[in-house]
Amino acid sequence: MIALTKDPIDLGSAYKFLQADGAGAIDLFLGVVRDNTSARSVDRLEYEAYDRMAISEMQKIVDEAHRRWPILRCLVIHRTGLLRIGEMAVLIGVSTPHRADAFEATRYIIDTIKQTVPIWKKEVFSDGEVWVNATP
Repeated sequence: MIALTKDPIDLGSAYKFLQADGAGAIDLFLGVVRDNTSARSVDRLEYEAYDRMAISEMQKIVDEAHRRWPILRCLVIHRTGLLRIGEMAVLIGVSTPHRADAFEATRYIIDTIKQTVPIWKKEVFSDGEVWVNATP
């Protein structure tokens, strides 16, 4: 399952989706909005995406992860729009028979998304704003 959404991410539903009888491990990565960056106080984040291309690129990443690891189920949900401090911006979930594979696949997915998927993040401060992590 791969999705972009403006709605809050439902962690309980994600966990249920990832459950599989053969899974000995479910690894979840939750990216949350923190209150600071580079010693500056962050008020909020704003995410924008080229939706169709972002979904397509995330699918390619998940497909590659399936080739590399024995993934039983995989979930990628990324928020767009305005996010407040403490809100979940991204959830990556992977279930595998063993924990090492789940850890490695999850890290591969989030790291590759950050490098290649057309999702842009604007950090908003009390005294300005800046776009960061701009990808192709």
